[in-house]
Amino acid sequence: VLSALAQFALVVVVTRAFTAAEAGAFFTVTALVLMAAGIAKLDAGNGLIYFIARAKTYDYHGISGYIRAAFCPSVVAACAAAALLHPHLGLTAVAIPLMVAGDVLLCATRGFGAMRPTVLLDGVFVPGCQLVLVTAVALAGAVWWLPVAWAAPYALLPVLAAAGLRGRAPRTPYLPGTGRDLWRHTAPRSVAGAIQAVFQRVDIVIVAALAGPAQAAVYTAATRFKVVGQLANQGLAQAVQDRLVRALAEGERARAGELYQAATIWLVVMTWPVWLGYAALAPWLLHLFGPSYAQAGPVALVLAGTMMVATACGMVDVVLTAAGHTGASLRNLLAAIACTVALDLALIPAHGALGAVIGWSGGVLVKNLLPLWQLHRRYGLHPFGRHTLAALRPRSWTAA
Repeated sequence: VLSALAQFALVVVVTRAFTAAEAGAFFTVTALVLMAAGIAKLDAGNGLIYFIARAKTYDYHGISGYIRAAFCPSVVAACAAAALLHPHLGLTAVAIPLMVAGDVLLCATRGFGAMRPTVLLDGVFVPGCQLVLVTAVALAGAVWWLPVAWAAPYALLPVLAAAGLRGRAPRTPYLPGTGRDLWRHTAPRSVAGAIQAVFQRVDIVIVAALAGPAQAAVYTAATRFKVVGQLANQGLAQAVQDRLVRALAEGERARAGELYQAATIWLVVMTWPVWLGYAALAPWLLHLFGPSYAQAGPVALVLAGTMMVATACGMVDVVLTAAGHTGASLRNLLAAIACTVALDLALIPAHGALGAVIGWSGGVLVKNLLPLWQLHRRYGLHPFGRHTLAALRPRSWTAA
């Protein structure tokens, strides 16, 4: 919640302090950095969680090899991305390897069952520092320093994440073949992770390219609330992912279904009031960003409706991946991004931010409905069922 509020406040500060064109240029730069980091991660963190969760059964034998195998290639890829983008992004490109290194180390802590480092660093420290530094730059009116202020907190992330991992990862001898095992599992997800990173940010870049930075600012502001759903989904996925992997690996389909339904109902309970409130109050809420952003009411309505459908599907892609169907997940993401890009190219030149959100909506629906159908067909898993209402009892959720 704090992370979502800080990110929302940051957008308000930027849109209030600078022109729409300046704000849009800043949002485009941050979107490019986040997209590059998402690609360079190679989804190594999620692969690491998978192997750490499985290794618990064997007293974490060879776990140090898995951590190195996940960390080194992703950081090398991130350094290459930073070098490639430095002529366009300047000093801000340095944040890419720092973000990737911190993310892999935080994933390792989650693999050992520790959520606190992720919550404190990714959910509080980084967004809080970004808000403070960007606000200081806004007060100074130094628009050129905005990207640097936003990127600066990532400098400490790998150091603090490594400190959070220390003491949790047991010292075990290197086990030959750990890197091969990890990347055999992770390689399809690396492509899917890259596509997912593009899917999350490419709309802002396309809006800036086809309709100009001012429309990119309007689109970013009006869709800022989608981070609420993303953070809620991410938080629940982080909390249950290792248990889902174990349940499906051990053939406990009923247990996996219970976890899926419990996570889905809590996702709905936490986010639907936000989407309904945003749809109802959008004309007033958009004024927070400035008078020129009030035109984005239809964008907010499309966003709210789409996110309600997506959250009702639950964390379908996480369940599909935990079941080992990484290839199907990749094909689903390809279909989703193809839908988004096609709609964006067709609609943005004429409709600007509204065309972009329609394109994004089409991709989100494809991304959620395809795996929902696949889980139903292959495993008979549903987002709602007999475990739904029981999951709302605190005692039942704690037991899960």
